[in-house]
Amino acid sequence: MRKVFILALLILSALLTACGGGGGGSSVGSGAGGGGGDGGSGSGSGAGMTWTLRPSPTAKILFDVTYGNGIFVAVGQDGVILTSTDGVNWTARNSGTTSWLKGVTYGNGRFVAVGSGVILTSTDGVNWTPASGGAEGVTYGNGKFVAVSGGSIYISTDGMNWTKVYTAGEGEDTNNVTYGDGKFVAVGLYSTILVSTDGVNWTRATSVPSGYDLQSVVYGNGKFVAVGNWGAVLTSTDGMTWTAQNSGVIDWLYDVTYGDGRFVAVGTYATALISRDGVNWTTQGTPAPDILFGVTYGGGRFVAVGMFGAIVTSP
Repeated sequence: MRKVFILALLILSALLTACGGGGGGSSVGSGAGGGGGDGGSGSGSGAGMTWTLRPSPTAKILFDVTYGNGIFVAVGQDGVILTSTDGVNWTARNSGTTSWLKGVTYGNGRFVAVGSGVILTSTDGVNWTPASGGAEGVTYGNGKFVAVSGGSIYISTDGMNWTKVYTAGEGEDTNNVTYGDGKFVAVGLYSTILVSTDGVNWTRATSVPSGYDLQSVVYGNGKFVAVGNWGAVLTSTDGMTWTAQNSGVIDWLYDVTYGDGRFVAVGTYATALISRDGVNWTTQGTPAPDILFGVTYGGGRFVAVGMFGAIVTSP
């Protein structure tokens, strides 16, 4: 389902780019507190946060963003990689691939980006080295990288050499993973949630509400928060027993992060959701022109990325 959706986005992106669409143009924020921009800048405020649209060196879709060693790294369509030291000024880098990059993380002194049949590593975000494999999502914790892709889970200590450690059972499909409270938690379609303390041995969560296609998960403030289709928000204190929360929206939520004492989730219609506890959420528009796919926190600010190379920050 996710791959079909992404293919549709590629077609839409190509059509709109041909008609003059793209990042860095005039845009209007959506939803409560939405703002506008011109020439690659604009702002939207609400829920105690103010979002600003930053100039982007690409009009390609950005799927994920991370922060490490004082650097933001964003990845996306056709192998695009952008870096920034402040989240405001961005530089395009040569990834050496045209494969779509779906996820990126930082750990053990290096960035690891993953995508369709590709894994890249970098110590500085500028120079990238290919490794064998491919994945949808990746994280770092407990001395190892863990990558997930559909029915498979892989681990690596250096980001270069990967070992397959899990093959999903029937009805299991993972696309994202996080680390927190001494455990890895992977989420995906069909309410799939898998838990591991070592990244090698995985157990399916025992109590998960059914009917959710989960896109992302994060740990913060003593709990895991997973987000997904139709405004889905699930929370858990142990990774095994999950409770559905009311997000107040029916937008698809594609990513969630934690920083500065709050959870921030992003999704369709340039939506951002804000919560202190993962239970009570406030909806906020941003000046992004369309869907936001990735969000992270670092250097004292939130950075979200999405369609048409959109980059928005708060503050």
